[in-house]
Amino acid sequence: MSNNIQKNYQTFLACDADFADANIVLFGAPYDSSTSNRPGARFGSSFIRADSYGLETYSPYQERDLATDCQICDSGDLELPFGDSAQTLAAIADHTGQILDSGKLPFMLGGEHLVTLGAVRATAERYPNLHLLHFDAHTDLREEYLGVTLSHAAVIRRCWEILGDGRIWQFGIRSGERYEFEWAAAGHTHLQKFDFNGLEQALAACQGQPIYFTLDLDVLDPGVFPGTGTPEPGGVGFLQLMQAAVQVCQKAQVVACDVNELAPHYDQSGVSTAVACKIVREMLLAL
Repeated sequence: MSNNIQKNYQTFLACDADFADANIVLFGAPYDSSTSNRPGARFGSSFIRADSYGLETYSPYQERDLATDCQICDSGDLELPFGDSAQTLAAIADHTGQILDSGKLPFMLGGEHLVTLGAVRATAERYPNLHLLHFDAHTDLREEYLGVTLSHAAVIRRCWEILGDGRIWQFGIRSGERYEFEWAAAGHTHLQKFDFNGLEQALAACQGQPIYFTLDLDVLDPGVFPGTGTPEPGGVGFLQLMQAAVQVCQKAQVVACDVNELAPHYDQSGVSTAVACKIVREMLLAL
């Protein structure tokens, strides 16, 4: 096919298919210029790739193998202009659009959560009835943060401006301003505090609809996942998250997705990166 996407040779575990043969295309968005607490998420995608080789390709959870049961292309990290969120989002939208127009599923590795907006813009252009499933510790529903509207603290509010009421489902939320929770409860989003209760009902309500699935890894408890910019105590455990993410990927009509907010340098043990790798492996296999 004719496009600008080249094969990447430093890939996530076993994701080394040619673009033409793949049905999923992985790519990194190493950007964290709007991070409001601790920076470092720009290194998430490269650390996930490097550490993925500590995993087996086989998942005993799903009894599937990345090496033999999947055709996934890792197209590498995008080169993004740090300090310019508008240009960054445009580059992400362009890359996501190329993948979608080729009939493949884009899977983005962040990066801070703002990168989701670029991918959602491109996906919503091609799927006008797009719905959004959002796992996170934070509401991300601010109108602005310190006067900046293109912020990871406002990313889901920006997505709402594209999708509208009733098409955003949020789970695991345990942090935000009072007005964000009240704004969601006014019918703008479906927000589940603290856990994944109601996920089955959300998937049933979205049945047959195209889904963008965005997973902010700080939905995990920092005792499990300390390597993130804004850790929030009281989160879910690894198995809870893995089972919920696999359920979404298996049961929903996911047309694009991302995993974001690993800031690996805040966990020198490497455990947070290992957790991120395993979540990505299980999602790829489920998709």
